[in-house]
Amino acid sequence: MSGPSEDGAVDAERDRYRFLAEVTESLTHSLDAGTAADQLARLVVPRLADWATVTVLAADGAPGSSARAHRDPHRLADVDTYLAGRITAPRDSEALAAVLRDGEPVHLTAVEPDLGPESLPEGPVRGAWERLDPRSSLFVPLQARGSAFGVLSLVRCGDRPPAGPDDVAFAVDVARRGALALDNARLYGRQQRVAETLQHSLLTPPTQPAGLEVAVRYRPAVSQDLVGGDWYDAFDRPDGATVLVIGDVAGHGVEAAAAMAQLRSAVRTLAYDSPEGPAGTLDRVDRVLAGLHVGTLATALVAHLLPPPDGAPGHLLRWSSAGHLPPLVLGADDRVRLLETRPERLLGADEFAVRSDHETALCPGETLVLVTDGLVEVGRQDIDEGLAAAARALSGLAGLSADAVCDRLLARVLPERSDDDVAVLAVRVVPS
Repeated sequence: MSGPSEDGAVDAERDRYRFLAEVTESLTHSLDAGTAADQLARLVVPRLADWATVTVLAADGAPGSSARAHRDPHRLADVDTYLAGRITAPRDSEALAAVLRDGEPVHLTAVEPDLGPESLPEGPVRGAWERLDPRSSLFVPLQARGSAFGVLSLVRCGDRPPAGPDDVAFAVDVARRGALALDNARLYGRQQRVAETLQHSLLTPPTQPAGLEVAVRYRPAVSQDLVGGDWYDAFDRPDGATVLVIGDVAGHGVEAAAAMAQLRSAVRTLAYDSPEGPAGTLDRVDRVLAGLHVGTLATALVAHLLPPPDGAPGHLLRWSSAGHLPPLVLGADDRVRLLETRPERLLGADEFAVRSDHETALCPGETLVLVTDGLVEVGRQDIDEGLAAAARALSGLAGLSADAVCDRLLARVLPERSDDDVAVLAVRVVPS
């Protein structure tokens, strides 16, 4: 039969496991390093310290994001004043360097003079230090995947005794749990920055020819990849035509983005000064894909928007589609028409068939809208239902700028989280 001391030990152990589980649960869902650091600092006070700071190193090893918490919210201003105005003491620097170098905790059971007022400037900083009344410090490494990338600093104040051996071991366990979540957030943030840089480099700003408003939007899928195979393009040809392109490479992620970059470059290059129409450009792209054994399968739509000849009321739109969604035209009267044509083969398909050009007039006040299937297949609805929904979403937007049409369309159709990336290209013929 167990005694009171044994029961107390069991209860304490259970309490520690519950707290470690709380740390894991609280931090796992955050993919932002700053938010995760702030949560960790809040979790450890007052249980492990009276106030705490979390410092995460930047990629170059310099201090990066940081967070702090105090058991008394009214003392946060003093913590901020001290952290912003302190003069780093030699012992402090040595402790932090040792933690990062050795990956082991450093415990200062007493705050020595070189960590106290002698290292602080006169005035508000020293006043904040005295009000905080720190008496001991425990520096615990934040490490994951074999290296330390930050430090959890735990400070005890006033009459609170320094951490004992069990407290130090427990702080190491807490830091280990927190470090894994923080490192995942750091890696996600790094991947996000790389993905955004890649996507922005591939999707350049569109041309803005006289008499037209051109707007583009790209929404990545909600996934770890953050990039995909959807793309748009809009540029001027030497003959005065504006070339519009929208497409979607099969697949997702970095592989699809890399294939998209090759295909977008090929379409742009072959469409720039070719005397052929859009169908001819798509034929030439097919020959390039086959000849170079690229192995890419994609839908694409290439269009030429030609300035109106003298006396003509509108621009001439000539387009060809390689299995892509049909264009939508929002009229000045607020009616939406779908430019449906006979389906033709995808880019990169093995079978050969002659591609076709199609023409229509785009009048002043009308807006041409090109989209990828991520917009119309949202909610796993079929293509016809999705196109009908997109047409309904465009209704009521006549007279708005191309930018506003893109924003309203996305807001009306897309949920906050989408399983597929989406590209939209809108061109409005400005009324004279």
